[in-house]
Amino acid sequence: MEELLDKLLEECRGYTGQGRVATYIPELAKANPRDLGISVLNSDGRHYQSGDWHKRFTIQSVVKPILLLQALMDNGEEYVHARVGVEATGKPFDAINVTDQMLRSDHLNPMVNMGAIAMCTLIRGSSYEERFQRVLELTRRLAGDPDIYVDEAVYCSEKRTGSKNRALAYLLQSCGMITDDVEEVLDCYFKACSISVNCRDLASIAFVLASRGRLPQTEERVFPSQYARYVNAVLMTCGMYDGSGDFAVNVGVPAKSGVGGGIMAVVPTRMGIGIYAPALDAKGNSLAGIQVLKGLSEKLYLSIF
Repeated sequence: MEELLDKLLEECRGYTGQGRVATYIPELAKANPRDLGISVLNSDGRHYQSGDWHKRFTIQSVVKPILLLQALMDNGEEYVHARVGVEATGKPFDAINVTDQMLRSDHLNPMVNMGAIAMCTLIRGSSYEERFQRVLELTRRLAGDPDIYVDEAVYCSEKRTGSKNRALAYLLQSCGMITDDVEEVLDCYFKACSISVNCRDLASIAFVLASRGRLPQTEERVFPSQYARYVNAVLMTCGMYDGSGDFAVNVGVPAKSGVGGGIMAVVPTRMGIGIYAPALDAKGNSLAGIQVLKGLSEKLYLSIF
């Protein structure tokens, strides 16, 4: 497996020069666009990795399925679905013009920014700091890494420059979809996006979703299997933003990207995959990362279709 991963990274490394790192969050602009790494956790319990898999980066939007999972665990499917829909928007992840009508919950999904901001209000806690801590602890548990932390520099950078997300949050409030203090909700969201991970962490999280809620090694159940089905289905249709259709055709597995360069891919019953390649395409997805996943899917017949 590692020989295959080494070969794929070598074949796809040229794609890192065709993308651009995110710059609208100043700290993300410091990433090396040539970085490329992958980690795979297989159903045999073994980790396989190649390239810059050990480098840390902020999880960014890859935290969205974790926010969704925590909301499901706290409230159940019916409650969550009634407040944040599941249909693909067909628009960029930070789009403000998702509808020409009055904004409703079914216009959103948990994998775009507005849906994820609304998701923060569904997580239980006496304060938004407590809600964030619960998300952080769930991330650590799913990854099997108790040392996962928040990158304070990225968090402060996001909070200082997050005008677009503030606009989205206030739009949600104006439509009655957020009733809590907007700045507190956004603080939870910015911190969640600033959680620092590596490829191995993402592969481990993806593996729990692939195994329908069971941790590797111990097979301890973290959440009911129906929540894995729910999250994976939303990832399949919405996880790669307005590139989700092409990704379904070319790769064919549930996945989530983030502007920090990470991709978390779920191969149900088979494996979890974590990728890091911070040079992005025009839609905000890791350009080289998608090419690596495409090659891996073709070689190992990963597509669920």
